[in-house]
Amino acid sequence: MLNARLFALAIAMCSWASTQAAGQSPAPNVKTKAVTWKSPRLPDGHPDLQGYWSSNTSAPLQRPNGAAEFLTDDELKARATRQGVQAPQNTNSPFPNLFGIEGEARFISRRTSIITDPPDGKIPAMTPEAQKQFAADQEHHKLHPHDGPEDLSTFERCITWITSGPPMLPTAYNNNYQIIQTPDHVMIMTEMVHDVRIIPTDGRSHSGIRQWKGDSVGRYEGDTLVVETINFNGKRGWFGTPTTEGGGERRPDQKMKVTERFSRIGPEVLRYQFTVDDPGIYTKPWSGEIDMQPLKGSMVEYACLEGDQGMELILKGARADEKAAAEAAQKKSR
Repeated sequence: MLNARLFALAIAMCSWASTQAAGQSPAPNVKTKAVTWKSPRLPDGHPDLQGYWSSNTSAPLQRPNGAAEFLTDDELKARATRQGVQAPQNTNSPFPNLFGIEGEARFISRRTSIITDPPDGKIPAMTPEAQKQFAADQEHHKLHPHDGPEDLSTFERCITWITSGPPMLPTAYNNNYQIIQTPDHVMIMTEMVHDVRIIPTDGRSHSGIRQWKGDSVGRYEGDTLVVETINFNGKRGWFGTPTTEGGGERRPDQKMKVTERFSRIGPEVLRYQFTVDDPGIYTKPWSGEIDMQPLKGSMVEYACLEGDQGMELILKGARADEKAAAEAAQKKSR
């Protein structure tokens, strides 16, 4: 009899612990039914990924030293407080735009880095050859920062932006996208620098043409769109350098392959995952993940073009500095 009572007590304690872990009180005599969310489908049967999306996450690209993979509840509240808002009840919470510019507005994420692999959440080490080229590029930029337009980053020249990818990494503001699908293509438009990627999904192979954003082809695997991109032109900046005045342009990415995965995991969540495999730069591949949220409204034109007033004034300023330095040196030599 005693053993039976102890067994019954153990069962009761397990049941109580389970309900407490779920954050719910037991509801006797109430039958519950698990609800499984299903990704919406297009008429052609492919998962519906269309719409306006934002990757404006609070998680940095690389994990700070000593941080765990995910924030605790207290850390999550502290991060939300720094944003000037109340901590969300779930892992992500959208905030409104301000004058059409998303700056401090972030989706508060429990992740402490976008990078999920390697486990330390950091970009892996470069190969010895890539390290030498990177150092040489940085040194050249210090000595020749503004000799001509080619010495400025592709960000400053309005040719590419880090958000256009691949991989599509968020930056300071306006990390917004529009996705449109047809039976045999996917279009991804990036707000910043108004880049457009046209991705065939009809089974064709890569074109072999090297491009700024590479040569992408896609396929569907169940509820997921998988995009593989190769044939980069080697003219874009290094990952991890500042968007302006970063130096070290023209990373040797001709061997790089980027694999992206787009999946709807909830009514208002588009999970974006990527893997960068570049044996010409890194000692091993690295991967990341961002839960994109619906953009509250449509995108606006980002009217940025190479040769605009900013480019002209930067180069004029550089020539003025050189002239002033030459005049000062001449006076000193007298």
